[in-house]
Amino acid sequence: MKHRILHTEWSDGWGGQERRIVTEMEGMKARGHGVLLATRPQARIAEEARARGIGVETLPFAGKFHLSTIAGLVRLIRREGIGIVDTHSGIDSWCGGLAAGWAGAALVRTRHLNIPLRRNPFNFVHYLPDRVVACGEQMRRTLVEDCGFPARKVVSIPTGIAFGSFRAGTDRATLRARIGLAEGDWMVLMVGILRSVKRHELAFEALARLRDELPAMRLVLAGDGPCREALREHASTSGVADRVIFLGHREDVPDLLAASDALLLSSRSEGVPQAVTQALGCGLPVVATRVGGVPELVIHERTGLLAQPGDAAGIAEALLRLARDPVLALRLGTAGREHVQRHFSLDAMLDATERLFDEIAAGRCASSRAVRPAGRES
Repeated sequence: MKHRILHTEWSDGWGGQERRIVTEMEGMKARGHGVLLATRPQARIAEEARARGIGVETLPFAGKFHLSTIAGLVRLIRREGIGIVDTHSGIDSWCGGLAAGWAGAALVRTRHLNIPLRRNPFNFVHYLPDRVVACGEQMRRTLVEDCGFPARKVVSIPTGIAFGSFRAGTDRATLRARIGLAEGDWMVLMVGILRSVKRHELAFEALARLRDELPAMRLVLAGDGPCREALREHASTSGVADRVIFLGHREDVPDLLAASDALLLSSRSEGVPQAVTQALGCGLPVVATRVGGVPELVIHERTGLLAQPGDAAGIAEALLRLARDPVLALRLGTAGREHVQRHFSLDAMLDATERLFDEIAAGRCASSRAVRPAGRES
């Protein structure tokens, strides 16, 4: 069954959430589905979608009850014959949810963060979706067990990576030289937006703890964001500025992963982070905090090493283990690659998404037949 799908996104950022949306849309388009994106004019996701041949409609999304945006979405849904609206952030979930109901389209809410939602009459937007997609099983359990969402309406579809095309184009030595690493440096990579939830300061503290035991360790940050200047200052006051490299936003993540010795994630909250999935898919050992859906990727001592959130000493100990034991690092990297390529591929994500949309469409068709007046022919 082919579907016409409208995705809505309010965010101006370009992180894992926005990348997943565009990747899913591109994949579904390749499978013959019709896809459109509605977002704000200034949103980075608009240019990224257009670059992939995806149609984009820009609307203000100036508030959750912004009437001109809601009306614009209703017109778009009707004009393009949209059957399913998939919303992603707060404001667009209100506008998109109300518009879908008004226009008679099915509604899906994709939840990318493992932060509880208040499901009550004042937040009635959470009662609107036909289905809620969580980006991992832990996120699904949070929505069902802690937030009161009906279990039958919440499905876990982890973010998938196209591992076959996610390959380095630059050799390790060349890339390391370009970013200023010496031959013997031990490179720990962090990939993601520079914002407080990522807790980069814990990485700085771990780096400071390892100054004597691992003097060759260098922390490389790939990403930009609102905390950039504050983090530069924090690195300086922590005494590790000479061992931290700020690269800013990068599109050559496969090259950076291939040049690294380990990936680090020190967040206090996550869904199922793409950076970790990508690193594991490349066979890179990972140290991460035990938050959100991370343990679905990093199975402690099997596919990587976990530390408790906020535990800089635990992060330092895990990094030191990898640096001192190359055999352990290789074993974890190999097992991690096998694990994510089996369960977190792009095809697995698209297959699950198609099944979900087919189920929603079939259910709505069945409901429509059930309420058809008696004696009327179809």
